[in-house]
Amino acid sequence: MDKRIFVVVTLIVIIGISVAAYSLFMPKPKETATITGKVTDSETGDPIEGATVTLDGKSVTTASDGTYSFTVDVGSYTLSVSKTGYEKSTQTLEATEAKTYTLNIPLTSSVTPAPPPSSGIVLKIITRHGADIVFKAEQLFLESEYAKKYNIVDIKWLPAGPTLWVDLINRSGDIDVGWGGGPVLFDTVYEAGLLAPLTSDDVKEALKEIPDEIANVPMKRYSEGKIYWVGSAIASFGFTINKNYLAAAGLPEPKRWTDLANETYALTLPSPSVGTADATKSTSNTRMFEIILQRYGWEKGWKILTLMGANARIFDQSGSVRDAVMLGEIGVGTTIDFYGYTAQLENPGICKYVLPEDGTIVNGDPIALLTTSKHPEAAQAFIAWAISAEGQKPWLDPKINRLPINPRVFDTPEGKERTDLESIYNRTLKASVISFSDEIAISYEYSMMWFYHATIVRSQLKLANTWMELAKAKAEGTITQEQFSELVDKLSNPHLLKFIDPETGNETSFTEEYAKSINQLIKDPTFRTEMVSKWIKAAEDRYDAVLQELQDLLK
Repeated sequence: MDKRIFVVVTLIVIIGISVAAYSLFMPKPKETATITGKVTDSETGDPIEGATVTLDGKSVTTASDGTYSFTVDVGSYTLSVSKTGYEKSTQTLEATEAKTYTLNIPLTSSVTPAPPPSSGIVLKIITRHGADIVFKAEQLFLESEYAKKYNIVDIKWLPAGPTLWVDLINRSGDIDVGWGGGPVLFDTVYEAGLLAPLTSDDVKEALKEIPDEIANVPMKRYSEGKIYWVGSAIASFGFTINKNYLAAAGLPEPKRWTDLANETYALTLPSPSVGTADATKSTSNTRMFEIILQRYGWEKGWKILTLMGANARIFDQSGSVRDAVMLGEIGVGTTIDFYGYTAQLENPGICKYVLPEDGTIVNGDPIALLTTSKHPEAAQAFIAWAISAEGQKPWLDPKINRLPINPRVFDTPEGKERTDLESIYNRTLKASVISFSDEIAISYEYSMMWFYHATIVRSQLKLANTWMELAKAKAEGTITQEQFSELVDKLSNPHLLKFIDPETGNETSFTEEYAKSINQLIKDPTFRTEMVSKWIKAAEDRYDAVLQELQDLLK
């Protein structure tokens, strides 16, 4: 054999053996599997939102439809699921192949239902409060003199999202009381003609202990001299921060609403450091957005909201925003005060609630009698109890931490043990409060909510991407401050967003006057669907145009 041929053949054999050996001894790439499923109520089958699902040290919270998902290496896993008001569930799963495994988990209520009463009144209460609040309130109320006087033996709770209240109250036809959810929701129910005036002797006496205003904000809704709702707790609005997250990311601790819209927080995108909630899903975040609009004016306010949304991960509930801050998934989230105080108590030194230096308001969180009540005297007895010092005790629970509407609760034995909450209450009354008009907020409320949903929530992918590239270009010095400011204005100014009005066929923009003019129209599902569709297209076209202009500058 030719010597050269022999050498070539030998080399080929050696290479072949080497490749074979390499393939035998080198580790194979890890295969991954997806574990997904839905968490539901074992009795009703309804999805459970906000349940904590933990797998291999990692935790996620379930979405509004109860779903969760993990991507994991192939292997054996144990999942645990927990939620206040339910028994903890633990499941095991063998994820032996690179595929999707579905593990649906039903949770059983941890509260033993009371036996059905043989006689007496059962109140029906629609609420936005969580299970922790309603169970505590039910226990205390049924032991009260009010319950005994009116032979109230049980309460049927009807938790419902804010967009469902009017329809649910009308369809049910026998709900007695609405409780919790903020003035935005209760004014909506009032406008639908479903609130009855508070007139019983019990509630009139209790109302004397509740001020008409706190920090220049109404705590009672008057109409023609009659009271249609009264605050049962007070709340401020701000944001909760995770100090460890911010320090690790090299981000400053925010002090003002405007800080959340700063390009500094865009530098972590596409992983958002800010959290907020969809205005159509969260009444507390709707109120925060209205605070910003009234504090900074329509044009600048929308610029702040747009850039804050560009910086943010947007949730369906403000409670989910708070949970994400506590878990360290984000560094700062817009929250109502008691969510923030609970985060502080459960993560001392890590989580902190911030009252914005550029202003907040102090809301009354209402309770009201419904026109559908079959037991109006008994229903008003519950309302009277809820605003009394005794009825304010559920707010003192360390897992709840709400600020009372009636400060006399701090004179009770239970109240004297919560000097920390009393200190927060006093600090809230001294907070930097803006001049806020409920009338102005109501005049454009529905338009504002759906414009936010269309241009910020539904169009967020393009918005966040364009904002990320703008912030990056400014940080790298490839565009000037003047160019940056001009592009930001084009990105976020509501007056520059052009769209076709469905009613007139004319081109217009989202001015405050236009928002007011369609505020009632947008309640109609057909008009709303068409309007939202036009806003989404106009917003996405705008974000694409700004990105293209930036790219042209960088050439």
